[in-house]
Amino acid sequence: MVKKTENTEEKIITAAREVFLRKGKDGARMQEIADEAGINKSLLHYYFRSKEKLFDGVFTETFRSLINLINNVFSTSNNLDSFIENLVIGYTSVLVEKPYTANFVLHELSRNPQRVVDHMSSSGFDKQRLISFVTAEDETTVRPFNPIQIIVDIISMCVFPFVAKPIIKGFVFEDDVKEYNTFIDQRSQHIIEFVKTAIFIQK
Repeated sequence: MVKKTENTEEKIITAAREVFLRKGKDGARMQEIADEAGINKSLLHYYFRSKEKLFDGVFTETFRSLINLINNVFSTSNNLDSFIENLVIGYTSVLVEKPYTANFVLHELSRNPQRVVDHMSSSGFDKQRLISFVTAEDETTVRPFNPIQIIVDIISMCVFPFVAKPIIKGFVFEDDVKEYNTFIDQRSQHIIEFVKTAIFIQK
């Protein structure tokens, strides 16, 4: 019974995410979500009493994967070098596995930025940990830089190829899926080398 409930909820969340991505929160209809999930509307309301609660569930599930990633990167990194590698590889892996994540979060960020801020505030994300990695580095090994700028640079470079997929795949690679996938496969290493070259002093 528990497994059946989990499967139904997962099916609803997946269907709702697809509809929200196509129509946005305001344009989505509960009946459309029920049809997408292959269930009747009354069963949908049994699990989620309103569209607002359903959207909260979808957004929380999507956003949590990003927060869990960043917190895991902090806990498994020993220094700035490993932090950069873990963040880039981890972030890109999440976006490859769940390509809808970037557009979904960015859409909500433009629609309701306070929701994103609230999720960040309640996530336990420790902004000071990045700064501690930087300050622990010998000043002879790194150039002076703003840690916040670097983390924004990294996330931007990871996210953009997925947000701009129609342009990169359709225009740059002329709809060649193989070429685009190769580009994505090489992206992590490119970003890692780019960031390390920018902040570490080459000896």
